[in-house]
Amino acid sequence: MTIAEKALFITDTLNQLYPQTPIPLQHTDPYTLLIAVLLSAQCTDERVNKITPLLFARAHTPQEMVQLSVAEIEDIIRPCGLSPRKSKAIHQLSQILIDQHQGQVPQSFEELEALPGVGHKTASVVMSQAFGVPAFPVDTHIHRLATRWGLTNGKNVEQTEKDLKAIFPPDMWNTLHLQIIFFGRQYCPARSHRAQNCPICSVVATTM
Repeated sequence: MTIAEKALFITDTLNQLYPQTPIPLQHTDPYTLLIAVLLSAQCTDERVNKITPLLFARAHTPQEMVQLSVAEIEDIIRPCGLSPRKSKAIHQLSQILIDQHQGQVPQSFEELEALPGVGHKTASVVMSQAFGVPAFPVDTHIHRLATRWGLTNGKNVEQTEKDLKAIFPPDMWNTLHLQIIFFGRQYCPARSHRAQNCPICSVVATTM
């Protein structure tokens, strides 16, 4: 199959399986989404969704968050892992939002990525899911599937993002990246993967 044929088959399959793409991380606004995405680094969405209600009950705005100490934040988010680094980043970025952005989450990649603890992937999730700006957040799961499907050479997530953006039109990016995440969890896991039973790998996979 050509890349174009693979892309068409993949999108048709994902649209049939996942016509709705709810955002996996619970949030109420751009700020709570930003914090949830930051917490999701090396942590499952399921665990994050158990912890954020506890955190947001104490502080769900930058102004409230800076009233907590870093130690208090760390104590709440400890089950998410990397709590010393994440708690410091949450406190610092909340103060920066107050000082430099009128307490609002900025709506540009450059300003988001300048915040402590916010890398390109986190910024891409916020831009796409909070503000509807076309972005293609690539995590290790999307990177793995894109490589399996022969859509990228698999060198790194940066190259995978570039390749996927070249293959799929911008108006599909925000939905497609969520569909791929859902598909990976249900049909295409990293371990114990049976390509012959996978609706996509059984047709297009170049690596099993």
